[in-house]
Amino acid sequence: MGLAVVAACARAAPSTRPEPAAVRAPDRTLKAVFAGSFLVGAAVNQDQFTEQDQRGAALVKAQFNTITSENVLKWERVHPRLGQYDFALPDKYVQFGKRNGMFVIGHTLVWHQQTPRWVFEDASGAPVSRDTLLARLRDHIQTVVGRYRGRVKGWDVVNEAVDEDGTLRKTPWLTILGQEYIVRAFEFAHEADPAAELYYNDYSVENAPKRNGVIALIRKLQAAGVPVAAVGLQGHNKMTWPTVAQQDSTLAAFAALGVKVNITELDIDVLPAATRSQTAEVTLSAAPAAGLNPYAGGLPDSVQQALARRYADLFGVYMKYPDVIERVTFWGVTDGDSWLNGWPVRGRTSYPLLFDRAGLPKPAFDAVIRMARPEPPVP
Repeated sequence: MGLAVVAACARAAPSTRPEPAAVRAPDRTLKAVFAGSFLVGAAVNQDQFTEQDQRGAALVKAQFNTITSENVLKWERVHPRLGQYDFALPDKYVQFGKRNGMFVIGHTLVWHQQTPRWVFEDASGAPVSRDTLLARLRDHIQTVVGRYRGRVKGWDVVNEAVDEDGTLRKTPWLTILGQEYIVRAFEFAHEADPAAELYYNDYSVENAPKRNGVIALIRKLQAAGVPVAAVGLQGHNKMTWPTVAQQDSTLAAFAALGVKVNITELDIDVLPAATRSQTAEVTLSAAPAAGLNPYAGGLPDSVQQALARRYADLFGVYMKYPDVIERVTFWGVTDGDSWLNGWPVRGRTSYPLLFDRAGLPKPAFDAVIRMARPEPPVP
């Protein structure tokens, strides 16, 4: 998730403002209050992990104990041309996580988006053979995972391979290699780092057809002996979707499979729907229209409070599954970083996270903190 162009247009300018007092207080940190339940993390951009964005980097270090790479480990960035890798920024990302004692996630090894055309084509532009693509897949995974063996603790091995109706998505991976590509990707990653946790990651899994498709895929991988440690539920949520019941039943379904669950790309879109779809498909786009950007001047308190209640409801479900959920990761650090400022409509002002554009905690932050430490009952 999070195309580079979308992330770039959404990114707030680096700041040297000091860390807010509310962040410094040790008992006001997400990583502290949820320490007995699950890790809490954020997807970080290169300004944050290189600390050019000093405010953002300070917020990450204060609040989170796990990080996910927003874009730098996607194929087009780390392996832009045949035989040529670029590890300059990925190395800095991994070093930032290690320096700060964080559980480092690599996102993502196999995806149909942000993968260069050369991966699937020969010099004439024709589709490569099955053997050629399989060799390229093996080389990519074993080179990238092998470089960070023992330092990147978990990998989103395959991303978004299931379509909305529960069938496998028709991608060049599937067309050329068949469904075997998913099994082989996990095998190659496991060979490169047997100790790393390996994940399947997808969006809208709370919708029954897609959930059933992902469950079927995980069962096939388990039957094949593939070491899937967890399923990543991206959690690109709306104010009314998924319902609490949908979220609960989805977590219960994967718990029944014996796999862990990660909430991997959490945000809540408070803006009016620009399409009828409940998807997080990055290629989806809609034209600007009157009424689609109602909060350009700031978020009304009534909406702030509604967002806080929505986050509390979701975390209430998460807290029912402390033995199933290992990690909750927000897709971005502050509202200004969010991809939703540019998707599916460019140029909107979105407010989907726990920290505002100044890096200050919102009412939603307080609501989430309270879910970790619920108020004692009134006598």
